[in-house]
Amino acid sequence: MTRTEAAVAGAIALVMTGVACTPTVRVQVDPITIYAKLDADVRIRLDQEVRDLIAQNPDLF
Repeated sequence: MTRTEAAVAGAIALVMTGVACTPTVRVQVDPITIYAKLDADVRIRLDQEVRDLIAQNPDLF
């Protein structure tokens, strides 16, 4: 085998190795169901906490 033939054979082997070893990654995400119930009480409590915070720190804003 000549040097040229060896180089061609090596190049072909390198290309075939690169084609044969391509990794495949697959990600599957199942749907998520979220049940949420918000109460008006949560907003009222938050509003009261904000009022108290502003009253304690009048220079906040």
